[in-house]
Amino acid sequence: MKMTLITNATLRSRIAVIDVMRGLVMLIMLFDHVRETVFLHHQVSDPMDAAGVDPALFFTRTAAHLCAPMFVFLTGLSAWLYAHPAAGPRSAAGFLFKRGLLLVVLELVFVSFAWSGAFPPAILYLQVIWVIGLAMMALAVLHKLPLKVLLLLGVAIIAGQHLITGLRAQEGSLGYYLLTVLLQRGYLVAEGAMKIKVSYPLLPWIGVIVLGYAAGPLYARSRSPQERRRWLLALGAGSLLLLVVLRGFNLYGETLPWVAGESAVRTAMSVLNFTKYPPSLDFLLFTLGLGLLGLAWLESLDNWFTRACATFGGAPMFYYLLHLYLLLAISLTLTAVLGANHGARYGVEHIWQVWLLALLLMPVLYFPCRAFAHYKRTSKQAWVRYF
Repeated sequence: MKMTLITNATLRSRIAVIDVMRGLVMLIMLFDHVRETVFLHHQVSDPMDAAGVDPALFFTRTAAHLCAPMFVFLTGLSAWLYAHPAAGPRSAAGFLFKRGLLLVVLELVFVSFAWSGAFPPAILYLQVIWVIGLAMMALAVLHKLPLKVLLLLGVAIIAGQHLITGLRAQEGSLGYYLLTVLLQRGYLVAEGAMKIKVSYPLLPWIGVIVLGYAAGPLYARSRSPQERRRWLLALGAGSLLLLVVLRGFNLYGETLPWVAGESAVRTAMSVLNFTKYPPSLDFLLFTLGLGLLGLAWLESLDNWFTRACATFGGAPMFYYLLHLYLLLAISLTLTAVLGANHGARYGVEHIWQVWLLALLLMPVLYFPCRAFAHYKRTSKQAWVRYF
């Protein structure tokens, strides 16, 4: 009986660390989304202008780069856990496809409105929730392949994408639409009452979610925490070491080579200035490398902050929609009360104000997320699993 209790505690810790990491990157994401709400007049490009952008803004945006790759990677990892419950292996195809389709619908309807405040919007941006949904639908088909094949496929997609970035197709042709959806950010519909733009090309994110699924056995019940931590440290450090070689010598994996700046900070900014849309190999080595080291570090932590992160991470879609609509309400309220001082909206003047507002919003978001996470754990309703 005593051994059973210890085993159950270990299993809870094994799963909880995934929620902790997911919640942590969601909190980091909040800083970037607050920036896009009240600091949008200081816009950043992709890649950023390392020689001209304010360092505080640059590193705020760079920290947020961690969010999408780790969220997609953990989505793949969670899919492996779903497919390998204690009762024995099961197909995750139905769950992945239905949840992926739901995410696409949420992006088109609720997420798009939250960003624009208009329905229908003048430009419908197909962003991260859309691409996670499509990646899940792709994984629904691919996840039955052998894990070694999935690992090779994920690496080939992520590392090999740069070999085909030069492909071009005539606008309006089938090839153009395929390239726009898969690899080249651009408009699917460029004219008319509502334009449609792909912000997150799909192909590299399929590679990331496949790698997350292939990493699932690290969290198998038979794997000891010590062995898992060694693997996470080795994989994370290996990713960063490969990045040092590729990026340090401007060899491969990033379209924009780094250059020496007027100061050490500007040089570091140039080195860390990666392309996100679509995510380059160097971008993913950087973000996933740090994320894997973070998972190893979080394995041994249990305090009020990690428990709060686990609460956020236990209700990810609820949190995502809630924080977007809260930010929309804040934007509309600030503009109505204080007036538009940057175009049609109100904006703050300093990046520290963005940081402060994000920190103040965290406890506001925490209590609804805690309530929903409790409902999700106790409810027998099937729909809550999708949030």
